[in-house]
Amino acid sequence: MPVISKYDKQFDQLLSELEAVMDKHRAPADLRLMVLGNLATHIINHQIAPGQRKAIADKFASVLTSSVDTQKGAH
Repeated sequence: MPVISKYDKQFDQLLSELEAVMDKHRAPADLRLMVLGNLATHIINHQIAPGQRKAIADKFASVLTSSVDTQKGAH
């Protein structure tokens, strides 16, 4: 997914810490995705205004899908 430059340093740190937690718990890919999906849902439901939630969720899903499609064959 694209990273907004104003968050580059903080993004890298958070991503590294989240990956370390997942690794510590030896979480398989399906569990990692379930946890991240639930976290995204929680953030949308608790930090986004009700009138904007659907649009944000749709945009998030679109960006995720686009990012996966452009990474075909990459691991």
